[in-house]
Amino acid sequence: MCSKRKTCHGGPSQQEQDSPAVANEVFVIDEEVSHLTRLKSEPSERTRACLHAGKSHISTFKLLSSRESNRSGFGRFSSADCSYALRKHLPVRGPWCVDNMDCAAYISQFSSDGSLLIAGFRGGRIRIYNADKKWKIHKDITCKSLRWTVSDIALSPDQQYLAYSSLSPTVHIVNVQNALKQSHANSTDIHEGLNFSAADDESSFGIFSIKFSKDGREIAVGNSNESICIYDLGANKVTERIQAHVADVNAVTFADESSDVLYSGSDDSLCKVWDRRCHKRTKPVGVLAGHLDGVTFIDSRGDGHYFISNCKDQTIKLWDIRKLSSATKDCTPKAYEWDYRWMTYPSEARFLKHPYDQSLATFRGHSVLRTLIRCHFSPMHRLVVNL
Repeated sequence: MCSKRKTCHGGPSQQEQDSPAVANEVFVIDEEVSHLTRLKSEPSERTRACLHAGKSHISTFKLLSSRESNRSGFGRFSSADCSYALRKHLPVRGPWCVDNMDCAAYISQFSSDGSLLIAGFRGGRIRIYNADKKWKIHKDITCKSLRWTVSDIALSPDQQYLAYSSLSPTVHIVNVQNALKQSHANSTDIHEGLNFSAADDESSFGIFSIKFSKDGREIAVGNSNESICIYDLGANKVTERIQAHVADVNAVTFADESSDVLYSGSDDSLCKVWDRRCHKRTKPVGVLAGHLDGVTFIDSRGDGHYFISNCKDQTIKLWDIRKLSSATKDCTPKAYEWDYRWMTYPSEARFLKHPYDQSLATFRGHSVLRTLIRCHFSPMHRLVVNL
């Protein structure tokens, strides 16, 4: 494994630069989700016959009772029965268009209470939509000092401030709750810049991940300098630098409300756990192996034990930090080469397994293509949701 990535993370690939036809080609996602069609189906005729239901409504309780007593003779749900039951619990309306822009939306996320949707666009715009007011634009932000795209956004816990980054060492913070709808950097609104570079940095780097601490006093970032940096907003300076991985740090997040423990994920395929209370803060308290490619995102359950990670190997994994190891175990080298920005994931690599996989569960069926798709726990912490 190479210790330093030579390609521009998240930017246009060399193939895209050399071949406009490839860049403009319609991108086909294999195994495309078709549940919007399937979830409109009815229970199987055999199930309806055994329940004497005709075309009337069949409750999920009746379906489960029929299955447990094997009244249909199947001994299980048919595919139609599964779809009919799921349609009562999964959304079947939509999708619908909220806004049209002249450039691609690179990143989006909801506020913790679901009232706001924040979207970052490659053209240097961030728009905040109010979900409670028919998706009206709450704030239209023109970014400052943008390099290629908005790489990440983070809303403070009190929903007062928004931090945004691009492929540069500076994070900007803007007040999203003032009266101004239009926010032009340092023209109609102040976009305070937080510099994460060090005096001895030989070259500039890009920031890929931003997270506020639960108390809103600190910001953690992961970057192309293979490190994690912690910025103290009160002291107005970087207070910690951790040389965390041997490749780009794509994801970093706080484990719980204490902000003492952090999780990180990298293009070196590893997830690591960091405890700031330890004397040796430059060393992880544990390593979690199991992914076979670069980790794109991490979301914590908030209890200090569980988190999920999404990866370019087309999987989401659930982890328990109580099952981590103290050292990195060698992994079987990849037998394939691909670029997520323009290639389809190799079919022969889809079900390869890490020989020392420490994860509790692995979820498949989605695709990580063209952009570093993210993953989140649902608010009730029962589901894993892709965005």
